[in-house]
Amino acid sequence: MMMGSGREAIDELKKALPREGLFQGKSWRWSDRPLSLSAQDVLFLEGLGKKLSVFQRAADKLYRASVAGDAPKWVSEWLDLGKPEEVVRIGKEGRGSLPRVLRPDLIRTEGGWALTEIDAVPGGVGLTAWLQEEYGKLGQTLLGGSGGMRSMVEEVLGDSGEVVISKEAEDYRPEWEWLVGKERVKDAESYRFGSVAAYRFFEMFDWLGLEGVRATWNEKTKMEAPPKAFLEEKMWWALLWMKPLEEWWRKELGEGYFKELRSLVPRAWPMRPIELPPEGVLPDLGIQSWNELENFSQKGRELVIKVSGFSPRAWGSRGVVVGSDHPKERWVMEVRRALGEWNQQPHLLQKFAHPAVVTHPVWSEERGEMREERWKVRLCPYYLVTGEKVALKGALATLCPTDKKLIHGMEDAVLVPVGGGEEGNF
Repeated sequence: MMMGSGREAIDELKKALPREGLFQGKSWRWSDRPLSLSAQDVLFLEGLGKKLSVFQRAADKLYRASVAGDAPKWVSEWLDLGKPEEVVRIGKEGRGSLPRVLRPDLIRTEGGWALTEIDAVPGGVGLTAWLQEEYGKLGQTLLGGSGGMRSMVEEVLGDSGEVVISKEAEDYRPEWEWLVGKERVKDAESYRFGSVAAYRFFEMFDWLGLEGVRATWNEKTKMEAPPKAFLEEKMWWALLWMKPLEEWWRKELGEGYFKELRSLVPRAWPMRPIELPPEGVLPDLGIQSWNELENFSQKGRELVIKVSGFSPRAWGSRGVVVGSDHPKERWVMEVRRALGEWNQQPHLLQKFAHPAVVTHPVWSEERGEMREERWKVRLCPYYLVTGEKVALKGALATLCPTDKKLIHGMEDAVLVPVGGGEEGNF
């Protein structure tokens, strides 16, 4: 039973907000209740973590097989494009180490869920932990309970582990300082690994600028999210759809997981400048040359161009262009740019996942009341991998206005934890 609703609950939540906030200089709109999922959706989320863990293990194995010559060489060559030799080398040295914390980005569409990304260095951990705890105090039932996120971090870091955060990710410092304490949040630019566990909260494109990190890292370093830049490429979605790799995926994932992941991941293609033979056609695009992509109509441009990885443009929606959202001139420019950057900064093309519209009550400051409004939804569940076990520890819902094409945190979005097992919002 909920202990407060409407103004009472909103006042309690705002009063509990840490003085320093949870995101630097950012705000969001409030709701007095979590996003409720159906029992079917809860079962889906609970089972998804295992599939993603198996996929990541298979991806790591495929890259290593490619390097060794036991799988197509172009796999590792594509994934290593644009990366300094040192970054490539330490990725290969990582052997079987994989991230323990996984966070996929899921978009609710009319046909179900679409999987658009797996983030191995995810933001929102502290925010989601705070939302869990505070909504739990309001009597709400939540995925992961009221302490799932905190327990996840405690299991990874123990009592003395440290969070190593870069200037690039400075906006997320407040949530980590609230969660683990200021004394355990360290600047990546001056950090040196020691005997305590470290949580890597910096992207691999920052690596060469982190002298202390580079000088003290080795294979025995206790670091969450090992420095494997090749695993952090969105290119994997295109590789999942590559015909020459189908048998590999079927074998490593199993037929069931293979089909389920294919049904979740929108069709994707590597934007590699190639010349096809006269009888050649780019699969499912029906074109013989990337030049033909430039002439797609606005409806035909319901496609997304994404920076694959290893770039400041590869996170926070900075390197994402939705074709139908822009005039032809901009579309042509982005297609040519992506193709021209292949050797240094690979891009991929992906079908646009059309978000469905849901309703959820949100606090209106102007009216002083809760109001049902329409939203597009991005769901970010957090999973902890421990050997073969993968546990769902919590989930964050971002509700964006329906006139926004890309769904991400913004001041007119709503951030709430996720409940479940009830009738649900959709």
